Amino acid sequence: MEGKELLELAAGAADDKKAEQLTALDMRGISLIADYFLIAHGNSYKQVQAIAQDIKKQAQEAGKEVKRLEGFDEAKWILIDLEDVIVHLFHKDERPYYNLEKLWGDASTVDLETVSN
Repeated sequence: MEGKELLELAAGAADDKKAEQLTALDMRGISLIADYFLIAHGNSYKQVQAIAQDIKKQAQEAGKEVKRLEGFDEAKWILIDLEDVIVHLFHKDERPYYNLEKLWGDASTVDLETVSN
């Protein structure tokens, strides 16, 4: 599974669980960590956990190994490492503080309109 396909899978799973403000950053040539970052938030800790669980489940069903999942219990910031894609899920109150979109401002955004319903 290519990075772009994995990004679409993760974004679709997040969208299915009503994640808000999905933003994808193209990290190729900027970071060696991953090709893409997917950033989103949920309105409650339970929602953030549900989004993370669904992304993990769909990735595994597609045969993609989840390398790391951190922050699940607190659900303020959950990081899901899918190797080519790093997913950053925030509780709505935490996202503005970290402002990853600004931190990685030199990365171009990826159009996710094709994944949204």
